[in-house]
Amino acid sequence: MTGYGKASAEYRGKKITAEIKSVNSKALDLQTRIAPIYREKEMELRAMISTALERGKVDFSLFIERDDNNASTPINRTIVKSYVEQINSIVEEFDLEDPEEQWIPTLLRLPDVLTRTEVVELSEEEWAVAHDVAQHAIDALMDFRRQEGAALEKKFAEKIANITELLAQIEPYEQARVEKIRSRIIDGLNSIPEVQVDRNRLEQEMIYYIEKLDINEEKQRLANHLRYFTETMASGHGQGKKLGFIAQETGREINTTGSKSNIAEMQNIVVKMKDELEQIKEQVLNVM
Repeated sequence: MTGYGKASAEYRGKKITAEIKSVNSKALDLQTRIAPIYREKEMELRAMISTALERGKVDFSLFIERDDNNASTPINRTIVKSYVEQINSIVEEFDLEDPEEQWIPTLLRLPDVLTRTEVVELSEEEWAVAHDVAQHAIDALMDFRRQEGAALEKKFAEKIANITELLAQIEPYEQARVEKIRSRIIDGLNSIPEVQVDRNRLEQEMIYYIEKLDINEEKQRLANHLRYFTETMASGHGQGKKLGFIAQETGREINTTGSKSNIAEMQNIVVKMKDELEQIKEQVLNVM
């Protein structure tokens, strides 16, 4: 779910820019920073983002940069005229020396002479431009996510194939493992002098013990989980949580297989399977 998008457009001497980025999160966590003139459209912007992104910790900004050539502060002529009339009246009333050479600096320092007048009302034309900018930024982030998703799909397919291959490598050791267990038990009993063994009972106990170490069910469930993971990847977007659950269940079967694997060769294979699965778990949060 990581991604980044940015878009800009010019509108009447100002540059409107939208920027959006996202990282992993189990739900949609949206933070916005919006220029005051567009605040009235915040709910519409949130709806656009939540519809497109669905999940992730998202930061969205929509701001304005002004053209420096048009950034000068205008002089309020009406107020200047009023100040000049008041000054002339005071000069005349109190018979003061006319300070014409000092008027300009003095006037510019008087209250409200230099006042930037902002258009606080958002026009439909400007909002159409800002809306398109926001949409282009969202689209750019979605393109980024799609590229990341294609790379993840390829990686997941590779890791699933590796685990499937490792699972097949366990089979040759299973029969040899049974024989080793049987020989070890018999050798242990034979090493104890003057012990009478009920061969039938011994055989029953060995069968019971070997059945507890049987991993056929774990192998079957693990193979089903691997197949289901692949099918879920191919079933479309919105499967991130499900893939996480499947990976978790896959880990359970691998762990159980490892606990029942009492020979070094099988345990080494299980360790490799865990390593492949861990790489899937690290990236599955990136999936929608």
